[in-house]
Amino acid sequence: MSQRLVATHLVDMMAPVLVLWLVMSLSGTWAVDKGNFKTCDQSAFCKRQRALKPGESPYRALLETMELTGTRLTLQLINDNNKVRLLLELYRLQGNITRVKINELKPLKPRYEVPDVLIREPPTEPLSLLSQDENGVVLSLGSESQRVIVSARPFRLDIMEGREVLMSLNSRGLLAFEHLRMRKDTFSYKVTSTVASVWDNIKRVFSSQVDPEGEKKEEADPASQAEKAKEEEEEEKVEAGMWEETFKSHSDSKPNGPSAISLDFSLPGVEHVYGIPEHADTLRLKTTENGDPYRLYNLDVFQYELYNPMALYGAVPVMLAHNAQRTTGIFWLNAAETWVDISSNTAGKTVFGKMLDYVQGSSETPQTDVRWISESGIIDVFIMLGPTPKDVFSQYASLTGTQSFPPEAAVGYHQCRWNYNDQEDVTSVDAGFDEHDIPYDYIWLDIEHTDGKRYFTWDPHKFATPKEMLQGLMDKKRKMVAIVDPHIKVDSNYKIHNEIRNRAFYIKNKDGGDYEGWCWPGSAGYPDFTRADMRDWWASMFAYDQYEGSMENLYAWNDMNEPSVFNGPEVTMHKDAVHGAWEHRDMHNLYGFYVQMATAQGLIQRSGGVERPFVLTRAFFAGSQRYGAVWTGDNAAEWEHLKISIPMCLSLGLVGISFCGADVGGFFKSPSTELLVRWYQTGAYQPFFRAHAHLDTPRREPWLFGPENTALIREAVRQRYTLLPYWYQQFYHAHRTGQPIMRPLWVEYPQDPATFALDDEFLIGRDLLVHPVTEEGARGVTAYLPGKDEVWFDVHTFQKHNGAQNLYIPVTIRSIPVFQRGGSIIPRKSRVRRSSSCMMQDPYTLYVALNPQRTATGELYIDDGHTFNYEKKEFIHRKLFFANNMLSSVNLAPDSQFSTQSWFERIIILGASKPGKVTLKTADGQESQLEFDFDASMSVLTLRKPGMNAGLDWNVMLQLP
Repeated sequence: MSQRLVATHLVDMMAPVLVLWLVMSLSGTWAVDKGNFKTCDQSAFCKRQRALKPGESPYRALLETMELTGTRLTLQLINDNNKVRLLLELYRLQGNITRVKINELKPLKPRYEVPDVLIREPPTEPLSLLSQDENGVVLSLGSESQRVIVSARPFRLDIMEGREVLMSLNSRGLLAFEHLRMRKDTFSYKVTSTVASVWDNIKRVFSSQVDPEGEKKEEADPASQAEKAKEEEEEEKVEAGMWEETFKSHSDSKPNGPSAISLDFSLPGVEHVYGIPEHADTLRLKTTENGDPYRLYNLDVFQYELYNPMALYGAVPVMLAHNAQRTTGIFWLNAAETWVDISSNTAGKTVFGKMLDYVQGSSETPQTDVRWISESGIIDVFIMLGPTPKDVFSQYASLTGTQSFPPEAAVGYHQCRWNYNDQEDVTSVDAGFDEHDIPYDYIWLDIEHTDGKRYFTWDPHKFATPKEMLQGLMDKKRKMVAIVDPHIKVDSNYKIHNEIRNRAFYIKNKDGGDYEGWCWPGSAGYPDFTRADMRDWWASMFAYDQYEGSMENLYAWNDMNEPSVFNGPEVTMHKDAVHGAWEHRDMHNLYGFYVQMATAQGLIQRSGGVERPFVLTRAFFAGSQRYGAVWTGDNAAEWEHLKISIPMCLSLGLVGISFCGADVGGFFKSPSTELLVRWYQTGAYQPFFRAHAHLDTPRREPWLFGPENTALIREAVRQRYTLLPYWYQQFYHAHRTGQPIMRPLWVEYPQDPATFALDDEFLIGRDLLVHPVTEEGARGVTAYLPGKDEVWFDVHTFQKHNGAQNLYIPVTIRSIPVFQRGGSIIPRKSRVRRSSSCMMQDPYTLYVALNPQRTATGELYIDDGHTFNYEKKEFIHRKLFFANNMLSSVNLAPDSQFSTQSWFERIIILGASKPGKVTLKTADGQESQLEFDFDASMSVLTLRKPGMNAGLDWNVMLQLP
């Protein structure tokens, strides 16, 4: 081997070690070092904006500039301090949404407007003028009852329904828009200033000829001169951080100067707000008056701290506000670093001015005030007016799309570790699941499977024959996920690097060269995924003839896509890096969104558009739901991390990202056996179900903790697989409607204040309530069962409980408290096999839980589980309902051509009465008597082997004695 090859090999071997050392140093040896991440006071624009005082707005609306053209209102705003004008645009969108845009009227250069997140240009509806006077204007938002009031001095905007203020904008006067300007010490500024000065002198001379007193008058205006001097003095005071700032050892140049934007929103009558993930915090967002605002800035945070507003891996700038009367939402479409302040106030402060004389207000009414602050871009906000939670979900889905519909196997269990050592290790782990009778669908490979962290490659020694490995999994109807990160090793012998460099696809640094930073391979370049041609090329790399060794059962995982830059500021990219005409600061939070988009596109293209992709991402933004799943990042094997996984996933579901989960067992550290078992029991009832562990942790495959714990984990995983028909049905509905899969109780019980702050239990769809055990050594939990006139059935014991109560539940290590809502029908599959694909044609069991009115409804959805053929109506969709002692199946997809071999092997009716006989009538008119058992002590009726096909019409009649 040549000296050069030896040296290269040593560098490849040492780079990960050096990087690990660097990361551990940055992160405080596997614990977050908050000193590596900015506070608001250390973020110049946040500190600057937060220093503004409420009630001193310099902005007023110039009513004489108003234009109303059908569906669009435009109006100029002026800042009386600096005379800079802004342009306000207001739209009424279909579906009860109002859009407000504010930009500079004449910016020095275009400001960044977020592309690609909206699925289309939202359709608009007409606006009409109701009244106007010197104080403002009143517009109709589609009806007389819903109006928007624009007040002129100071500018504010109120959205009303009847006499109720739903939301106010700039009611606290915190609108701020830092206009683009030239730096005073630049040549361009001096030339421009000189030209302007000469022109002013010419005008003064001309003016003095026309009016001899003109020059004298201008010179004698001390108020004007004082105002100008004061403005210059104020600008000098805040000069620090406006054109550049330093954090730790990193300098952030700002060639375009200060460009921050801010706007406040007041929510009368609201005490509970939710959303703006990702934060490791409670479901209900907290007030931030006494600390930092919530931060939205995608960052690689090792072992993040809990109950903290610090930024994490993803950013979705969507907030929901809820009270017993109404749910509304705010979607702040901006991809720059953003801070969100939340405070409590009183409704009386939103009610003033002639235009609002007829509004009733009470100082005792609660109110939440929210302020959004972003570093750059424009104000582009969508106000979703509900009125119900489901309306807000539909409104947001109409803007950014719905959750992608995954292959059914992706809803099963995933086994992952950093890293499975080699092909033999993969084979051994795969065999271990069979030996211990635990089902799974995907086994995962982390970064060590590659050839020296070169993505789209395999280690030539440890994974020498990847197709043989993949074929072995395929023979068992199992699949694999391999990591493909967006940092590309700088290596002239690496095809991917050479292609990206030759096509000039790398992000540039401020000086025009390719941006380079340190990540797992050592020195790495970062492809510019904001470019459509780059994304197209990246997608083409997943083709089977490009990604050598890949097969149709290999899927993808995008990690480190915040992007993570180990030697960058805050472990991410420098903000003055360049994407074409734009700085990275403008679009930072979009990078991971684009990486997942391109990867999903690649998996679809490689199959000719036939197969659904599965892509997991760590970084995300609004709209990421269209491309796959997310997880909560580098958590730890601690009880508090288990608990926080629930509100973290609930928060994501509220803003459209339903396919969420947390690393089962915790990524860092080693869980106790009790914690591991409890985590499996919790993860089995979250949408994305994956175990994962750090490289330095002891192995933790499910069978390594003794036969008793293996049995407990097996049972939790098997519960997941029996419920796959219901889970898959929920994903179908999320894809069609935008409704969350894992949802807080208040979504289904919006008028029950007892549900508003609950985040230790949740619903799957409407009909399953889960209260995981997340306390060490717990001997009981207290679950709130909602619904005054409802009943809930324990899915394990079939015991019936009334709603609207706090129920104490004794638990053992085997317990997973789950309840089925009375009035629901849930399909299950009782024959658990080694993977979901092995269960495709297996029979169903229906669990019919009767409500006090002795009725129940449900659905059954079946398709091929992996292609896009469902878009061609190739699926079975049945409505199941029980009423008048008859259970029926009715076709909801009459045009479907799809069929199944699956049949019903059992029907279990909870809360039933004992029948005299049971008759089955099929679609062809044939009747037969069914055998049944009745448990009088629990009122459970079991119909055995009814035998009808799952895709056909039928009725089952209970004839009571």
